Amino acid sequence: MAEVEGPGKRFALWVQGCFRRCPGCCNPQLFDFIPRVILESSQICTLVEDSKRKNGIEGITFLGGEPMLQARGLSEIAMFCREKGLSVMTFTGYKLEELTKERIPFSDELLKYTDLLVDGAFDQSMMEEKRNWVGSANQRFYFLTDFYKKGIEYDQRFAHGFELRINLDGTIQSNGFPWQTF
Repeated sequence: MAEVEGPGKRFALWVQGCFRRCPGCCNPQLFDFIPRVILESSQICTLVEDSKRKNGIEGITFLGGEPMLQARGLSEIAMFCREKGLSVMTFTGYKLEELTKERIPFSDELLKYTDLLVDGAFDQSMMEEKRNWVGSANQRFYFLTDFYKKGIEYDQRFAHGFELRINLDGTIQSNGFPWQTF
């Protein structure tokens, strides 16, 4: 569960594999197309449902790597989430125009179940300081349904955040905007 990867409490799902390899990407360990943890979409749906019950999540966010390269499985998960009343937010390094033009397999299915799309490759020379959830100013928000209202990306209730988690095994995970001053 995360609170810095979109509006409210969210189930954040990072996928492996990305061709873009944006300099300064916060997830370079997800570039390579190396199977790490392989789960069936039905297994992820069970985890999402458990998180909704236990944590009161309001949605799921797909990040990467590049979610559009795994659009088939993610579209199944997104459809499940929408049926459960959860919102779906998808980040992609592709521009929306590229997705419709290049016909990436199943990307149209994933877009069909996405409420809030953030498109555009991360550009470290254009760091974003005003909008929530995005790393660079070139990234665009598309409100594909009416689940969220335009302008939520500026809402101070969701101001840039940083999460630091210490797990039971002693490992530490960070997420969000660590360069932000609080």
